Amino acid sequence: MSETTNWLAHYQRWRRSAEIGFWIVAFLINAVFNSLTVIVDVQRSQLGFAPWKPVVWETSSGFLILLLVPAVVVFTRRFPLHRDTWRRNLPWYLPASLIWSLAHVLGMVALRKLAYATQGEHYDFGNWPLELGYEYLKDVREFVATVVLIHAYRFVLLRLQGEASLLAAPDVGPPVEPLERPERFLVRKLGREFLIAAEDIEWIQAAGNYTNLHVRGRDYPLRSTIAGIEARLDPQRFARTHRSYIVNLDQIAMIEPLETGDARLHLKDGTTLPCSRRYRNALRERASAAA
Repeated sequence: MSETTNWLAHYQRWRRSAEIGFWIVAFLINAVFNSLTVIVDVQRSQLGFAPWKPVVWETSSGFLILLLVPAVVVFTRRFPLHRDTWRRNLPWYLPASLIWSLAHVLGMVALRKLAYATQGEHYDFGNWPLELGYEYLKDVREFVATVVLIHAYRFVLLRLQGEASLLAAPDVGPPVEPLERPERFLVRKLGREFLIAAEDIEWIQAAGNYTNLHVRGRDYPLRSTIAGIEARLDPQRFARTHRSYIVNLDQIAMIEPLETGDARLHLKDGTTLPCSRRYRNALRERASAAA
């Protein structure tokens, strides 16, 4: 368990670079192998295309898919396919796949025309309605594969780092603590369950339909909006500082004013968080009162 935790903590520091690197490497491998395959097929069929043309076809297609990946990441955060949300969110994926395909084709054709022009040639996409339908049949598979890969990656990551949830009401008898103002959160991690105290939460960050509870250097995703969890936390202990952040008042070491009217929060563990001007004055008053 400790080795997994240490590995995950190390990975989290490099997570963004690793994710970007994965998609870039996948694009390069795909482009190289697809280009080689098409070149061999062209030569076998004696179609007479110059070798650079298949490279342009495959590279332009793969590059546009690479550029569209961030949009799919954002979309899947906004419309996640969880056990309790898939019926409501799944219908959005059909129009999303159509938009994905159209953006892919338009960008791909533009890049091909540009590449052909540098060689003094003209690229003809062909019959647009017919070709768009053909490209969509291919693109929808790429879209589904990308969505599945993103959801699978998030599922594995959640299981490794632990996912928080609010305690549910007991089947029999009254709850031992008020559900509208939870004192503890349940965390499921690698098949085990444990409780974290609300007062141990140092700060909270919004992440789409999730909020990340930051506790002693670890993040535990909670399926809730930032406004939803704010309404259930003790207002004497927690304060909203930004549209995406809530902070534990006991963790604030210093409030640094900025020229813009905003502020920068310095926490006791060295973390810095933003504080927008909307919340700055109220935060200073509450932090002084708490002190």
